[in-house]
Amino acid sequence: MVSMVELANKIRKTVLEMIYKAQSSHIGSCFSCIDLLTVIYMKSKPEDKILISKGWVAAPVYALLAEKGIIPKKDLERYCKEKEKQYIGLLEPMKGVSFAGGSMSMGIAAGVGFALAKKLNNDKSRVYVLESDGGLNGGITWEAAAIAAHHRLDNLIVIIDMNGLQAMGSTSDILNMEPLRDKWKSFGWEVREVNGHNHITIEQALFYPPLYKGKPIVILAKTIKGKGVSFMENDNLYHYKNLTAKEYLLAKKELNG
Repeated sequence: MVSMVELANKIRKTVLEMIYKAQSSHIGSCFSCIDLLTVIYMKSKPEDKILISKGWVAAPVYALLAEKGIIPKKDLERYCKEKEKQYIGLLEPMKGVSFAGGSMSMGIAAGVGFALAKKLNNDKSRVYVLESDGGLNGGITWEAAAIAAHHRLDNLIVIIDMNGLQAMGSTSDILNMEPLRDKWKSFGWEVREVNGHNHITIEQALFYPPLYKGKPIVILAKTIKGKGVSFMENDNLYHYKNLTAKEYLLAKKELNG
């Protein structure tokens, strides 16, 4: 059986191919959260709901859906091709995707809606939401956080991809949201902090029973933008930049060990 580490590396290589061939962007953001996404998609239950607020990481989501057999692997060749309407660079509802991500800060609020519906229907499954640290800048985030705590949505798990960078610079320079742990606790959430590239601690944080019944959970996952390729790591240029042939070959060599 393939380990989570091996699978995550496979997904990185697939995403590299997809993004280079399409000459699309956001490879740094994609590599930042691949370890998180791999654990979420491969370890969650089929009845659980997964929402991606940072919808510009569409490539690894498509790759994982293909890995699970939800979409055909050949469909990955359609990613961001000219006139393609389904496999685009921002997630839109389709098989395996319940929510249109990409509009900043909307995912947690949508997750609250899904989680509340599950509670009202006595559905015991969970809702997982991946958000970016830059996405926390939106005020709707904190309205949703208050509502989730008020309704005791302990079936809601929000994972924050904390790579410290967003489109135009560092999150601390654009709008410093620290201390995040204290903020979430003050809203009535259970807070867990993990290394966002350690699959064991990610899995423990995601699937260990809540310490306090009646509290939603937020996981603050410290990550590295561009993780896995040395020249991309912590370089915000790779938020939007298209890869050159030289960069593609260098990245492919690193990922192949």
